[in-house]
Amino acid sequence: MSKLKAETRPLTEPLPGGGEDGTAVKVEPLLGGSILAPPQFFAGKPGRLATLRMLGIGTPKSRWWLIPIPVYLITHPTAGPVLVDTGFHGSVAAKPAANLGTIAARFAKPRIEPGRDIPAQLRERGIDGDDLKTVVMTHLHFDHASGIAEYPSATFVVSKAEWEAATTDPRPFLRGYRPAHYDYLFDYRTIDFDGPGVASYASFGRTFDLFGDGSVRMAYTPGHSAGHCSVICRLSDRDLVIAGDAIYLSSQLEGGEGPPRPVDMHLWQRSLRELQQFARTYPRAEILPGHDPERWKTVQKLYE
Repeated sequence: MSKLKAETRPLTEPLPGGGEDGTAVKVEPLLGGSILAPPQFFAGKPGRLATLRMLGIGTPKSRWWLIPIPVYLITHPTAGPVLVDTGFHGSVAAKPAANLGTIAARFAKPRIEPGRDIPAQLRERGIDGDDLKTVVMTHLHFDHASGIAEYPSATFVVSKAEWEAATTDPRPFLRGYRPAHYDYLFDYRTIDFDGPGVASYASFGRTFDLFGDGSVRMAYTPGHSAGHCSVICRLSDRDLVIAGDAIYLSSQLEGGEGPPRPVDMHLWQRSLRELQQFARTYPRAEILPGHDPERWKTVQKLYE
């Protein structure tokens, strides 16, 4: 049983604020921090030595990658601003171990440029923390959920499977979770992707229309974590898919090596096939991977 104070309520109907059918949104990629990690953590062959390679054994630090931690600001014309993931809490700039724990801080060397945390970037856009009413969580790993405490007035939406995994795993750190990040009496809403309100969309077998107008859909893409979701945004003339960690790198969408140790390789491959089929069917769509340092250099400042 979970020992967390936090509680959830099921989300079976769209959130308020949706517009008419065909409503489009704008999407801004924001940098929520960065970490250092060996390339083999993100793509490599599975096997007995996979864990050692993922930890960087045999790879000099000079060849480790500086990995972006993306956060996305969706501007909905009637529902207002929506954040996808939170990036690192602002305290990581000065004391990363206090928020992330000693081991994660020592291994990953997490960093944020002072004054460039996500709340500061939102204020630059005229958005105060209390103005942010909706935060969509692709999943609850520490690099995505570190900043949850910054938005006490928001409704957080996450898959039911992800919440259950993140709050009941007996060894959360080994799964990438830090329960202190989400142990707040906030408004958490969970989507059961085997329950009501779920429908297919294009190549995705299970999606939830967040505002009921087709503008923002959560797509169930488990495998990286137990209940991972991607987010499909309708732009003015095409879709943009925030893949989250369903794919770390763009090369994985094109058949490149996958991650050596997702929580469930079979589900990861199934989710990958849904993303690949979407890319083939809609070649003009944007599909943004979770932590690709080269792709991050080319993301647009604004998608609309």
